[in-house]
Amino acid sequence: KSYICSDCGKSFVCHSWLVRHQMTHTGERPYKCSECDKSYRRKDYLLNHQRRHSGEGLPYTCSQCKESFSLEVSLILHQKLHTGKGDGPLTCTYCGKDFRDLSKAIRHQRIHTGERPYQCTECGKSFIRRDHLIKHWRVHTGETPYQCPVCGKHFRYKDKRQITHVGERPFTCGECRRSFRLQISLIMHQRIHAGKSEMAFLCPQCGKNFTRPSHLLRHQRTH
Repeated sequence: KSYICSDCGKSFVCHSWLVRHQMTHTGERPYKCSECDKSYRRKDYLLNHQRRHSGEGLPYTCSQCKESFSLEVSLILHQKLHTGKGDGPLTCTYCGKDFRDLSKAIRHQRIHTGERPYQCTECGKSFIRRDHLIKHWRVHTGETPYQCPVCGKHFRYKDKRQITHVGERPFTCGECRRSFRLQISLIMHQRIHAGKSEMAFLCPQCGKNFTRPSHLLRHQRTH
């Protein structure tokens, strides 16, 4: 049996997950932080947030807002939010890449530092980006928000199911004219022409490298 949200039509396998989801529509956040004005829908989310105030495992603390970080370089970038120095080019201290957006610079540096500040409160798995955690969370909640307009099935992620139905292969290699259903498949194929074989397959979500495309695809299922 599935439980359908009357507000948006999303389906869930458990009633408790539906109740939790419905708080996103009502705006209910009963768990309030005593240190700041943030509030949360669940107690475990609040406890996870409060670790930033206590500095647990996060030794570098911002003197202005008391937010804590595991790495000094993350604190330095964060402090630019307060100083207003986030408008000009921001250079990655590891590879020299420039960014104009502070949040993108912070997120990029996590590829080098390995920092994963977004932790799943159910299984403890951590992520570089908040949206990756949200996608992962659907594994626990059973939420299937995306419906295929062709077969009606629901999926956790914005699935390429419709492309599978119609047989479309929109991504074509400019070298050999071979076509692919997914852009990531084309990118991996093009590395064959470029002669990039050693650790050439990069996960676009977490930055981890792999020597074979099959290993990358297997890894991507963990996201």
